[in-house]
Amino acid sequence: MSSDGIPEPDELPDAPPPQDVGKDLDEQYPNRPHNHSPTLPFHELFETLFNPLNELKKKPTGPVAARRKVGPHGNSAQNLSPQERRRDIIERFIARWRTDVGDDIYPAFRLIIPEKDRDRAMYGLKEKVIGKLLVKIMKIDKNSEDGFNLLNWKLPGQSAASRMAGDFAGRCYEVISKRPMRTEVGNMLIEEVNEKLDRLSAASKEEQQLPILAEFYRRMNPEELMWLIRMILRQMKIGATERTLFNVWHPDAENLFSISSSLRRVCWELHDPNIRLEADERGVTLMQCFQPQLAQFQMHSFERMVERMRPTEEDPTFWIEEKLDGERMQLHMAPDDTVQGGRKFGFWSRKAKDYTYLYGNGLYDENGALTRHLKDAFVDGVESIILDGEMITWDPEQDAPVPFGTLKTAALSEQRNPFSSGPRPLFRVFDILYLNGQDLTRYTLRDRRNALQKSIKPVHRRFEIHPYEEAKSAAEIEPLLRKVVEEASEGLVLKNPRSPYRLNERHDDWMKVKPEYMTEFGESLDVIVIGGYYGSGRRGGGLSSFLCGLRVDDAHSQTSGHPKCYSFCKVGGGFTAADYANVRHHTEGKWKDWDPKKPPTEFIELAGGNAQLERPDVWIKPDESVVLCVKAASVSVSDSFRAGLTLRFPRFKRLRMDKDWKSALSVQEFLDLKANVEQERRDKEFTVDNSRRKRIKRTTKKPLTVAGYGPETELKYQGPSGKVFEGLNFFIITESTAPEKKSKAELEQLVKANGGKIYQTNTVAPDTVCIADRRTVKVASIQKGGKKNIIRPKWLFDCIKQNQTDAGLSDLILPLEPGHMFFIKDDEKEVISQNVDPFGDSYARDTSVEELREIFDRMKAIENVQSSQISELLDQLHVQAQESNTGDAIVPCGWLFKGLTLYFHRSSDNGGSNESTDKESRADQEYHLYVATNLARFGGARIVDTVEDMAVTHAVVSPELPAAELSTLRGTLAKKIGRRKMPRLITVRWIEESWKEQTLLDEERFHS
Repeated sequence: MSSDGIPEPDELPDAPPPQDVGKDLDEQYPNRPHNHSPTLPFHELFETLFNPLNELKKKPTGPVAARRKVGPHGNSAQNLSPQERRRDIIERFIARWRTDVGDDIYPAFRLIIPEKDRDRAMYGLKEKVIGKLLVKIMKIDKNSEDGFNLLNWKLPGQSAASRMAGDFAGRCYEVISKRPMRTEVGNMLIEEVNEKLDRLSAASKEEQQLPILAEFYRRMNPEELMWLIRMILRQMKIGATERTLFNVWHPDAENLFSISSSLRRVCWELHDPNIRLEADERGVTLMQCFQPQLAQFQMHSFERMVERMRPTEEDPTFWIEEKLDGERMQLHMAPDDTVQGGRKFGFWSRKAKDYTYLYGNGLYDENGALTRHLKDAFVDGVESIILDGEMITWDPEQDAPVPFGTLKTAALSEQRNPFSSGPRPLFRVFDILYLNGQDLTRYTLRDRRNALQKSIKPVHRRFEIHPYEEAKSAAEIEPLLRKVVEEASEGLVLKNPRSPYRLNERHDDWMKVKPEYMTEFGESLDVIVIGGYYGSGRRGGGLSSFLCGLRVDDAHSQTSGHPKCYSFCKVGGGFTAADYANVRHHTEGKWKDWDPKKPPTEFIELAGGNAQLERPDVWIKPDESVVLCVKAASVSVSDSFRAGLTLRFPRFKRLRMDKDWKSALSVQEFLDLKANVEQERRDKEFTVDNSRRKRIKRTTKKPLTVAGYGPETELKYQGPSGKVFEGLNFFIITESTAPEKKSKAELEQLVKANGGKIYQTNTVAPDTVCIADRRTVKVASIQKGGKKNIIRPKWLFDCIKQNQTDAGLSDLILPLEPGHMFFIKDDEKEVISQNVDPFGDSYARDTSVEELREIFDRMKAIENVQSSQISELLDQLHVQAQESNTGDAIVPCGWLFKGLTLYFHRSSDNGGSNESTDKESRADQEYHLYVATNLARFGGARIVDTVEDMAVTHAVVSPELPAAELSTLRGTLAKKIGRRKMPRLITVRWIEESWKEQTLLDEERFHS
């Protein structure tokens, strides 16, 4: 333990024995170079390389511009281009290394381009964690100015640190330079720094990380520590790309890195620039992760995109593939007699992260989420192969892909239960690069696809070949893009079938077309800025993105007088410097720091309750803010925003200074907009959005139109109107298939016509009733949550039909029956089942003769009951039903109230002025309720003591019940709507008169 209380580095667990590691590496790289001298001091990196390269990015003026260095061969640097001067600086550093150290430059390169070093694990350290560690090491108060600046590095400070806002390493330099342990550069060598960084990457706990950083702090000056932190964060920005460094190091370095993703291999195998790679060493290699080809983004018209693929009259074909929303993955399979099955596998992501541990290293790997299903996936004769594709998550119950972000969870679940019905990894293969010892990258895409088709046998929903469409004209792109957008897909990729595979390169042979780049698939929405987030890098020191909200028109907002917004989306793209300046000008002095302990809930409501999801750095009152016009690719469900929905790929369009918060979009307006916008989308013309290009000033403003508004999008109500659904909130998810076919929009209008409110999610309004008739992604998501019933549209039709039959009872709805349910919560299955008899006959609504026939069909399995008896009974019931319309039907008294659950409401003290009269009145009421209770019990009813009982069908009251108490009882019943059966509110006379007539009388006559 050191004197300052921080553990010494030698108290940490030892790293792997270096001699064992070195021995393995010597066997793997028998010709690896060895340095003859210790490495250079760490400070030489920025003194002779980083700082000179960064100086080149500055434009010299005045006397500085007159000072020139001498270039190679005695040429003045004035005659060198910036690229040549950059190469000159790198060549000087490499030449010095070879002379003073040796040919092994790997120790330096893994610090110069740490983001390309795959041999050192990620540190698991982000800016905030490093800031906390430095606060402890320097023993400063976290609430002091310097402590605050470190922990809130994105915020602009009030001192010199404000210059470094958004640049964490630069802010660390400002703070550390006030209290440095050293002012001169330290004596740590590059190899020492690498050894300690290896330890830091292996440390997972703060008590392990702290002493390592403490030693760096003791032995380095502020500038050294600034560059060290940039290395840990892998955010170097040294003024030169890895391509430039590779090209200076060796002519074949970039090529070797493309096929191996190994910085170590580039440095060790290519240490002599005079020894070039052989032809057979330039291709992809089994079990060596390559850098894949990437799709180019194009902002041109479809015609221009197709033209750039160089079609010919003989072959104008191009391919169109759906762009998958998963993780780019490469699969390697090689023969290996040491493992069961004789084959070993390797999986790597686009960033060269090894995922073999997750998807499996062999056919019988018990931890393999994928390989255990590939025993029959390859054609006989395929010994080795390299495949390029996308790993996505597939839900077999929905038979649809699951959005990005669930892949690892699904893979871990598949490891534990390989044959479950839950989401699973699915590998979609779209290219083959290697087959049985031969590199295929130089072959055309068409030839490679032929080889792929002949090499693998797809495994359903585990391992499949990604399909494509052949096209010959740009007009064929639009329908496919429309289709994938409707399915909320990522977009399209256009590919040239005549092209080779280009490792580590973006090229016009592959071009991506994403819906967020297209004007058709984005709604122009006017939203209110309610929060801001400070940026980093070139956007450091200012607000770079904004939290936007939807106006809430609720009772609280109206009574409090405060405008209130629900968080809805974050917008950070599409702004120019002038746009930022304009927003800043109109909001200057109105921003307030967000205090998590005292959130401004009267103005802004975030998702997650106390978790305060998507919490901004600063906030602003809606009535003091500005309105932004934004557009997006689509709308998606989100738990991260209070509105329950958010925009996918939102982008700033313009500042709406002609609008204030009162005319911005409200929650309900947005939900109405979303419900009606689909038809409008189909009618629009398809164009490319060029707004990413430099904005051109217009002489006239294009009028803003908000999708979903206007007479052309209004729909007529579909069906009878009434108030049966008044006070209820609905989320209509799908169309109706039975007993009537109605579209989703028609169902929504039917609900609106009968008093209900429509929302496009189940998270915005309380006690939302979810309606669906088939399984979709949204339906499956609600089912999986298990906290919401999903009701079939049949219930809507039954409620409206019963409302028409029982005229005047529009404020009461039918209890839920099993036949109404698409999905039932576990805790309500028993309650809902009690609303029908054992054969499905409803206790609460009129049953048609057709339904009775279906009920009797279900009764045929009962022993000792013959079909002739059922038919005879059915005829009798039919006659009895007809007779009941005239009041002549007789029911046995012991079955009169069978199947009903009654609650008898006893009145509280009326508090009248005449005490004796009140007592007589209450006694009379109690007597009638007492007699009626016994009659009902004798007639087969179940009597309960509380209206909260979930099985209550009727609430019975005295005719003299005070109006205030009756109103309170109605309110209690109304709160239960949508979650259980709704009791009919009737007077005690219904029991008495029904008993007298020996039949259940029309309840409307006794409605209270």
